[in-house]
Amino acid sequence: MLNLVLFGPPGAGKGTQSSRLIEKYGLVHISTGDLFRAHIANQTSLGKKVSSLIAEGELVPDSITISMLEEEIEKNPSAKGFVFDGFPRTVPQAEELDRFLESKKTSIKGVVALDVDQEELSKRIAERQKISGRVDDGADKLKKRIEEYFNKTIHVLPYYEAQNKLSKVNGIGEIDSVTKDLCAVIDGFALID
Repeated sequence: MLNLVLFGPPGAGKGTQSSRLIEKYGLVHISTGDLFRAHIANQTSLGKKVSSLIAEGELVPDSITISMLEEEIEKNPSAKGFVFDGFPRTVPQAEELDRFLESKKTSIKGVVALDVDQEELSKRIAERQKISGRVDDGADKLKKRIEEYFNKTIHVLPYYEAQNKLSKVNGIGEIDSVTKDLCAVIDGFALID
């Protein structure tokens, strides 16, 4: 199974690149952001709780996130693999994901971090806000999400680096060029058994 974690701060292009990877490799995309937004849109009790946390720029507790993630994996028993987008955000989440995948007799093959500087992130998010109107892209909330990434989430990378599963790709440039670089890295992961 080709299980990948696509890593990067808000606005790095994870959603755009995930859709291309799904098409090329036949993977199932699991975006915690999409899961949260679906629960919020459906006004589930979980969605209401998640909504108030996201509105404050807070991270959703691990127990909620992991339950939702496991449910999505269980829904796709014949998947060739998964692209995890926006998860894990902490080392305990990474450890829990490893345990869960191991119970399914699989593992993370590789982690790709999209490198994008803060100036570029701000430009991209401002543009995305105009187009999508996402409430989590407001200036104050965005600032908090980017700080959260650079202060907390980025510390997950050494966890995967210690397992020799981490690669970095320059996320600035033409979308097709970034995709080509990502695929070169992923093709290398696919050869590992």
